Amino acid sequence: MRLSDSIYGVTGDRKEAAAWKEKGYELPAFDIQAVREKTKEEPAWIHFGAGNIFRAFPAAVLQEALDQGSYDRGVIVAEGFDYEIIDKAYRPYDNVSLLVVLQSDGSIRKKVIASVTESLKADPVFPEDWERLAQIFRAPSLQMVSFTITEKGYRVSPADLEKGLQPGLIMGKVAALLLERFRSGAHPLTLQSMDNCSHNGDKVRQAVTAYAERWAGQGLVPGDFLAYVQDEGRIACPWSMIDKITPRPDAKVQEILQADGFADHETIVTKKKTYTAPFVNAEETQYLVIEDRYTNGRPPLELGGVLYTDRETVDKVERMKVCTCLNPLHTAMSIFGCLLGYDLISAEMEDEDIRGLIAKIGYMEAMPVVTDPGVLKPEDFIGAVLERRLPNPFMPDAPQRIATDTSQKLSIRFGETIKGYVEKGLDLDELVLIPFVLAGYARYLKGVDDAGDAFEPSPDPLLDELRSMVSGLEVKAGEQDFSCLKKLYSRKDIFGVDLYEVGLGARIEAMAAQLYAGTGAVRKTLHQYVESR
Repeated sequence: MRLSDSIYGVTGDRKEAAAWKEKGYELPAFDIQAVREKTKEEPAWIHFGAGNIFRAFPAAVLQEALDQGSYDRGVIVAEGFDYEIIDKAYRPYDNVSLLVVLQSDGSIRKKVIASVTESLKADPVFPEDWERLAQIFRAPSLQMVSFTITEKGYRVSPADLEKGLQPGLIMGKVAALLLERFRSGAHPLTLQSMDNCSHNGDKVRQAVTAYAERWAGQGLVPGDFLAYVQDEGRIACPWSMIDKITPRPDAKVQEILQADGFADHETIVTKKKTYTAPFVNAEETQYLVIEDRYTNGRPPLELGGVLYTDRETVDKVERMKVCTCLNPLHTAMSIFGCLLGYDLISAEMEDEDIRGLIAKIGYMEAMPVVTDPGVLKPEDFIGAVLERRLPNPFMPDAPQRIATDTSQKLSIRFGETIKGYVEKGLDLDELVLIPFVLAGYARYLKGVDDAGDAFEPSPDPLLDELRSMVSGLEVKAGEQDFSCLKKLYSRKDIFGVDLYEVGLGARIEAMAAQLYAGTGAVRKTLHQYVESR
């Protein structure tokens, strides 16, 4: 069974189709050739970023609309960073991929994705591909240019701005392609970030505007081009919130596919260290909430579960996730997972103390000040996190990875909840486990686990500075001076508030003292506080 043969089962060979379906593979239910021809003639959507998240989520969402017979065009994908992805994971398989959905009960769902009609390298050094990109951008039918290029993909460097109309960075290339659209009629268009960063549409607009301003200032483009890019009535840059985990190709999945007789199961590692494959494995839970502000229409992605709303609601969904329903729980698990010797998040979910810690933080302590976006219920979101996402045995995520840059995360993930209590006049004595997590951070910084063994805390820009604050403390029973922690817990830049000013500092110090009280103290104290709630 080869991936590129799977689509022919729905275009004529019933026997071939039956063989795939017998093995549990879901095949496309639309006329693939007709969709490819229509997309070639009248492209509506091009996506930059050919990585795993694109194939597992946006491309799969579009396929839902195609399978329903409610849409007639596919998506074109362009890669502007790692061109080997196109050469090795797309073109050899006729741009078809296999989505393997990793379900929390340990089963998988296998779905052939054929919504991608073309794959292109976004660089003028590949002239045929670049001319095709220019042709697509000139097309009046083009409605949306979307991105999953990670937050750093939106950066603009002074050196790249000096390259004129031949920039090297991806947003510069997008600006150059917008110039093609401007010259061919200045048609409206939407630039839609689907990256996991706050207010992502603003990052797109700021980047393309930086290039347009520089080129206009240098006299390389007319001033009308800058006005075109800045006109929100013609070039829209909506916000979005995306949430889905797409790990590297998983060995357990590869074994299952190989047992099926699926030949295209090998991992591809590019020279730029991108891990990909002809298949993508991803968790079952997913959210994509988008500000519905399009200047030239859009594909009907709501048919695949995308939620369209206004900008304020997108922002509320982001705050709900980051401040209450997911990110704080992840951080709590990362701190205590490292201290208790775990290396898998899914394994932590089998620990009653850790599971109780994060459930009670979410449902009891953060919920009174949660931002409720209306389009998603916070209780349902947390329920999916606790019951389906974190326990998923296929998710190879580790507390050590999540603990990266913890100092940069605490002010949003916990500080905002504390601020919410203060602003609403709520009783701060109701906060027990959130202060306990912050106490756990001081114990984590010591780099000694609950068994008394040293470990290396995860990378963090403030790690050396913060570790020096706890250098005088020891993991031992008996009295010691914890006043050194005042220097840590008064840091508004880390916790969002001065924890002493709001009345929590002394309590957190006392909790930290309990956690430092010798081997086994972390487990003992964790159990004590979780049971007390």
